[in-house]
This record gives sequence, structure tokens and C-alpha cells, in this order.
Amino acid sequence: MNETPKTKPGWRILRRILIALAILATLIAVFYAEEDWRGKRAWDNYQRELAAQGEVLDWHKFVPPPVPDDENFFCAPIWTNMLNDKIVMNPYHSDASPNFPSFKDLPDSETGYLGGEGRTRLTDLKMWQEAYRNPADKKLANEFPTTPEPQTPAKDVLFALSKFDSAVEELRQASRRPYANVPLNYEDGFNSASTLLPVLADIKRCTQLLRLRATAELADGQSAKALDDVKLLLYLNHSLRTSPFLISHLVRIAIVAIDLQPIWEGLAKHDWSDEQLVALEAELGKLDFLTDYEFAMRGERAFAIASLENQRRTREIISRLDNGCLMTNKLTAMPSAYFYQNELTFARMHQQWILPLVDVHARVVSPVALQRAEKSVQAELKHYSPYKVQALMVFPAIGRAVEKFARIQSSIDLARVACALERYHLAHSEYPESLDALAPQFIEKIPHDIINGQPLHYRRTDDGQFILYSVGWNEKDDGGQVVLGQNGMVKPLEGDWVWQYPAK
Repeated sequence: MNETPKTKPGWRILRRILIALAILATLIAVFYAEEDWRGKRAWDNYQRELAAQGEVLDWHKFVPPPVPDDENFFCAPIWTNMLNDKIVMNPYHSDASPNFPSFKDLPDSETGYLGGEGRTRLTDLKMWQEAYRNPADKKLANEFPTTPEPQTPAKDVLFALSKFDSAVEELRQASRRPYANVPLNYEDGFNSASTLLPVLADIKRCTQLLRLRATAELADGQSAKALDDVKLLLYLNHSLRTSPFLISHLVRIAIVAIDLQPIWEGLAKHDWSDEQLVALEAELGKLDFLTDYEFAMRGERAFAIASLENQRRTREIISRLDNGCLMTNKLTAMPSAYFYQNELTFARMHQQWILPLVDVHARVVSPVALQRAEKSVQAELKHYSPYKVQALMVFPAIGRAVEKFARIQSSIDLARVACALERYHLAHSEYPESLDALAPQFIEKIPHDIINGQPLHYRRTDDGQFILYSVGWNEKDDGGQVVLGQNGMVKPLEGDWVWQYPAK
């Protein structure tokens, strides 16, 4: 009688392990397939929902269309030279910027406030004159031209800056080109924004140079030249408007504060003519940061989703370190659902919490809505899920930006009204009792306070000047009071956003 061979105990254990592993692998595969299907379905459904509302998520739609190089401002030779460091439009000594004048060095008696942007004073051209004629580092004595004998501070500053005259004229000629698109490889997604940084840095340097030049021209009685430089300043800002990246618009916000300085100084000293004030108000009226907020946020959303989608295809996250190097993290085992769900979370948070913060049609920004959004994000953070970890990492940095957009648009609106007030002053030798006297003769329509939709606050002061202000981010009328921190800088989240001039 034949007996069936007995299976060795070791083989039985191995077979059970293999069967268990096969079952486990099958369960994992089923789980992945189910999660991927559910994630893709939820994301596809939400995309269709947004499309029905007219929302666009395709990043290609936010990329400026290609234009001929010879018609593009950013392809002009002046930009090639600046990006290659053949021309450096810097009003500071190359190695001695800390030794140059700073607003904090000026006495409080010269202090004024400009739209809550910061502590703003009349430019002390004597300090700039001294910095150019007697630099702290004597090796840099010949970097800027000087005359054998001192002239007026304004003339000496303009003479020192004359080394840039031909470059500024090239920049002005380039600004007459019909298009301004920074050449970028947008296929790189967010990484392409990093190639913007040299351009943004050059624009800021040009802005600082033109601001100082315009201020000195005003002091030298050359208001027509100052107006041309201010127009070029505002053009540089406008040249970045079509950029779909938030960083570009945050830089624009920073340089608008610089742009407004010579306008503010000219108004404080009554240097602008009526015709020039009309031109300035018209140029300022072209700036609409509330509309730009929507464009920038939608562009940011589209590129963030594109980046997540690229991660899903490649299973890699590429990060740029502080030293400029790229670091790649592999996500080989990550289910597609992780990426779909993060795309869904990011898009939903934008639609629910970011875009409603600004009402472009009513031209109102809601600080309370931002507080609600931030509380919602904090609540989300308490309930950790890998399906929203990346979306939550990006969101808080974006939400804070709305206050910056509101503050700069408020500054622009205050500047426009200030131009109208100065026109009234030129006509009547005094400021009006109320803003109602300005429209429509001196300004077509008086902008309202974008924080609450109510009229801006205005009153004449005992010294024959005025104070003009928005209630600011705290939504409370503080009587035109500006709150300063210990460093002497304005605390923009407190007090009012104010336009006023130094006391006589």
C-alpha cells in the first residue's frame, strides 16, 4: 500500500506565508484601486462643478500669449544687459548700501504717513548728497560722478545719478513697446517662478533709482522730468501685471509703495501743476489690485494643481532649497488618490475661503471673512489627513496676502483723492470742507473705503492741511490715528490707513 508523502512542516509554514502575502497584496491592490477611483471621481466631479461656475483650472489659460521679441519690453537690449549684470541700475554704492541714508535716521518733525504703508518722511537729499560726495568707503569715491565743488543737494544727487541717464532713456524707449511678457518656461510649473527672481530684483532696483531721481528733480524745480520718471515707475509696476504667479504681484505691491513716495512728496510741497496732477491721477487709476488679486489667486491655484498633477505622474516632489539647489523626494508607493484629494482640497479651499475675500464688483475687502477662513484652516489642521497635507501647507501663506492687496489699493485710492484735493487747493488756495466738493470737477468719482464700502474719512487740520484715511484692517474709525510699533514702523493691522503731510 502506497502512502502519501508527508509535507515538511517548514514548507507548510512558507506556503501559508506566501498565501497570506498574496492575499495582503491583493487587498492592498484593491484598496489602492478603490481609493484611486474614489479620489479621481471626486476630483473630476468638482472640476465639472467649478467649470459650470465659469472657473478655470487649466494653467495654460493664465500664461501670457507669445509675442514677437522686438515688441516685448522684457526682450529689449536694456533688459538683457541688466540680467547679465552689464548694467546695474542701483542708486547705492555697490558695497556700501548700509552707509546710505535711511528714513529711520530722520527726525520725527519730518514724519508723515502714507496710506499706512510705513513710516514715510520727506527725502533728505542732503544725506544723499553727502553719501555720494563722501562715501564711507573711500575706494568707492569714483563710483558716482561728482562736481569739484558742492552744488545744491538736488543738483548733486542728479549729477551722481547721471551715470544712469542713457540706461534710463533706453528703459523709457523699451516701455513704448506694446507688450510686456517675461520669457519663462511655464512647463516647469512653480519652479518657473524662481527664474522670475532676477527680473523682479532688477525692477526693484530700477524703481529705487527712479524714485530718488524723481524726488531730486522735484526739488530742483524739474517737475516735468519728475512726472516722466513717475510714469516710468508706474509702467514698471504694470509690466508685471500679466504674471500668473503671486510672488510677482507681491513684488508689485512692494514697489507701488516706492512709486507713491515722489507723488506724496510733490503733493506735500505743492510741486505738481494742475495738468500734471490730472496725469498722475489718470495713471494711478489704471492700477487695480483688487482685480489683480483674483487673477493672481486663480493663477496660483492653477499652477499649484498642475504641480500636484505632475507629482502624480512622476511620483516625485522637487523642492528648491535656500541655497538654490533642487531636492527630489520619491513618492513611488503613494496612491494616486493622495494627489487627487490634495488637488481637490486645495481647489475647494480657494473657492470657499480665498476668492470670496475680495468683492471686485462692490470693491470691498472683508477682514472678517479672512478671520473666518483662518479659523477654518486651523480647524482643518486639527484633523490631520494625508489627503490634505500639501494643500494645508500652501494655503496659510496665500491667505495673508489679501491684507497686502487691500492696503496697497487703499493707498492708491487715497493718492488719487489727494491729487484731486491738490487740484482744488490750486484753484481755491485752500482745501475743501468735504470731499463732496471734488467730484466731478477735480475727480470723476471719489473712491470709497474698500474695507467697509463707506465714504473715506476726511477733515481739514488747523495748520491749513488735511488728514485723509481709511478705517484700516481693524474696521474701526480711530480718528486718523496711526499705530506705531517699538521700531517706529506703522503696524498696518491696527489703527487707520492714513494719508497726511508733515506738519508745517
